Amino acid sequence: MSDKHTIMTLSEQNSLLHFDKENVWHPYTSMSEPLPSYLVESAQGVYINLASGEQLIDGMSSWWSVLHGYNHPKLNTALQQQAGKMSHVMFGGLTHESAINLCEKLIRLTPEGLDKVFLSDSGSVSVEVAMKMALQYQHAKAEINQQTLTKTKLLTVKNGYHGDTFAAMSVCDPVTGMHQIFEQVLMQHYFAPAPSIKFGEEWSNDDVSELSALFAAHHEEIAAFIIEPIVQGTGGMRFYHPEYLKVCRQLCDKHDVLLIVDEIATGFGRTGKLFACEWAGINPDIMCLGKTLTGGYITLAATLCTTHIAQTISEGAAGCFMHGPTFMGNALACAVANASIDLLIENDWQAQVQAIETILTTQLSPLAAHHRVEDVRILGSIGAIECRQSVNVANIQKRFVELGVWIRPFGKLIYIIPPLIINEKQLMSLANAITVVLEEDSCFINN
Repeated sequence: MSDKHTIMTLSEQNSLLHFDKENVWHPYTSMSEPLPSYLVESAQGVYINLASGEQLIDGMSSWWSVLHGYNHPKLNTALQQQAGKMSHVMFGGLTHESAINLCEKLIRLTPEGLDKVFLSDSGSVSVEVAMKMALQYQHAKAEINQQTLTKTKLLTVKNGYHGDTFAAMSVCDPVTGMHQIFEQVLMQHYFAPAPSIKFGEEWSNDDVSELSALFAAHHEEIAAFIIEPIVQGTGGMRFYHPEYLKVCRQLCDKHDVLLIVDEIATGFGRTGKLFACEWAGINPDIMCLGKTLTGGYITLAATLCTTHIAQTISEGAAGCFMHGPTFMGNALACAVANASIDLLIENDWQAQVQAIETILTTQLSPLAAHHRVEDVRILGSIGAIECRQSVNVANIQKRFVELGVWIRPFGKLIYIIPPLIINEKQLMSLANAITVVLEEDSCFINN
């Protein structure tokens, strides 16, 4: 790495890192014994440049969000041009071209029927919005039909993850979803077993028997069914059979339940389809988008629904949908989201994803024979190694940095989901680093 990137003295770096350790609370870590953080000076393309001089190949896309790499000139230009006009105006009573164009793009690209777009400021909030939409829809529907409201709960599957805000937490896995300590204060919903038949395996209807029974027994209470389509992310990087999702659509139709798909992590090509629900050929009633919507530049999310849902809510006693984030429709975020979507199409994302999948298959699949590996799973631009032991996050993170890559494992999982612009040599570096750490006892916890 050239000297031009190292703009801080070692003393300045240490001072910043000391303050960070003592006062800045990072995600999923303790303040008394925090996991180490590495000071970033800049990022470019697929590289994260540390202030200490190391240049790391990013295997995480900054938690799935950086689609086209860092510091992309076209995204930078969109941001700068919009900032020259305005950065933000309230979305209540006002609108602007960037938001309108973005909503038009989303309606055009998403599955048929999703014609109404509600913009918000994070993926977790988009799930909150989807849940509120479903519940307010059922409330308005009961009012219009002069019926007693009974549909006040949601159904989902175990091993799911939908965010860290309160409503979203209530539909995350109650045991493995990181939110057990809040169990007594969360809304109580129904959970079916996680899909067990893997993507690519032979399908059997046995996989939906308990799900079907839950629908039959509790459909009068269930307002909506929510699921991550095809890929369960934080719940274990599990890839399940598309037929499962088809049956979910059928059960929702049969029992008058709305289908919500959480495409926050899987949207915009990550699985090999533009949206993962396309693997099953189904149209949801509500879709949540986030993460890579802006190419990783600014937080932005969208919740799309059908015209029927929007009209029913609007015809209820409230007369409007009761939600309105301050930064809803942020002009900067919408402008860069438009540029990111345009870039996705221009760059032939299908070819990019196929190239990544081919290399990941070649390089990671042989690791299934390693004594430390339980399973290897690859789909689109996602590669996951499930280990037999939990990783030692601090140690394995340090080794990855020493090996020149940025990979952030959790639990028993080492996974990568790189920016789509990554090349073969860079992907090989990520795969080789994983191969190296699998041999090192210090990177794992004996359990």
